[in-house]
Amino acid sequence: MENLKKQTILAQIGNKKCSQTGAVNMPLYFSTAYRHHDIGVSTGYDYIRTGNPTRDVLEEALALLEGGRYAFATSSGMSAIQLVFERFQTGDHIISVQDLYGGSFRYFRQLEERTKIQFSYWQGNHVADLKYLLKPNTKAIFLETPTNPLMMEIQINEVVEFAKKHHLLVIVDNTFYTPILQQPLDMGADIVVHSATKYLGGHNDLLAGVVVVKDSELGDFFQEALNRIGCVLAPFDSWLLIRGLKTLSLRMKQHQENAIAIADFLFGHPLVEEVRYPGRGGMISFFVKDEEIISPLLKSLKLFTFAESLGGVESLITYPTTQTHADIPPDLRRSYGLTDNLLRISVGVEDKSDLLFDLEQAFEAVGQNAKIH
Repeated sequence: MENLKKQTILAQIGNKKCSQTGAVNMPLYFSTAYRHHDIGVSTGYDYIRTGNPTRDVLEEALALLEGGRYAFATSSGMSAIQLVFERFQTGDHIISVQDLYGGSFRYFRQLEERTKIQFSYWQGNHVADLKYLLKPNTKAIFLETPTNPLMMEIQINEVVEFAKKHHLLVIVDNTFYTPILQQPLDMGADIVVHSATKYLGGHNDLLAGVVVVKDSELGDFFQEALNRIGCVLAPFDSWLLIRGLKTLSLRMKQHQENAIAIADFLFGHPLVEEVRYPGRGGMISFFVKDEEIISPLLKSLKLFTFAESLGGVESLITYPTTQTHADIPPDLRRSYGLTDNLLRISVGVEDKSDLLFDLEQAFEAVGQNAKIH
């Protein structure tokens, strides 16, 4: 059947893939080696790094969901980015959005030091400003949208239009929105990456990354590079990711419904200075009026967990200054708006009334304490 809806594709991952047994749930293949019937005669599987049946089913589904032809499941989100940057070499120049995950910034800085790949950073507000960062050796533009943690949406199609004029690749980290809400390849991007640890897995129980492309030359390149580097996703984690993906569409609906309610609550709160929520998805960032209340606020929360990750079924709250973005120099962070009074929420799938009550009681406790002192 063609033109299936995403929810149907997700629910059916792995079904009818094992003709020998008829297993509905995709079998988990642990074997590292595969028997050859004769010299030069292979079943299509030779060694686990090069190919694994469980991982192959996962990658087929990921390519379909992102509108690509080739998907590569890697051992982490950062290994997915590392795989992408195998494409570049000494002397190349990359334009990256300024507001991005601290781990990506740290990796880019190390690339500059070790390989002399150069980076320039774009504020992301006006596509026309990209021309001022362009160099003769520019090879690609790297985007997160929405950005992390300032939640700025970037018009991918406009960046693509600029990039194509200058023969640049467009790389999009689609971790926050997932293919349920955004398909960058359909908007002209060349490469999509995910930290599948987050929404794709969805249960805070696996570490994984994804790279998806349409172009066959890029597909061949990444296939060879991944086999050479070896940062493939292990069979059990591939199986876990398949299981997580089956409920992705359902989860994203609940994440978003809850996030809209929480954003509305925060917008009107007297202790909140500004809320950053682009209107969809499950991620919210907000600035409190006084950073001194952050620690007591975090301690007062009973349902939200103070932790670094995102995209799981449990609601988490993060302090980027000391957690996800600690590797970005403080002066640089503050220069583009990532100030020390910012908190980021990954809204889970709990009942929204319970989440709202937890926020209300935490803010109330902080407000009362502030009045006492």
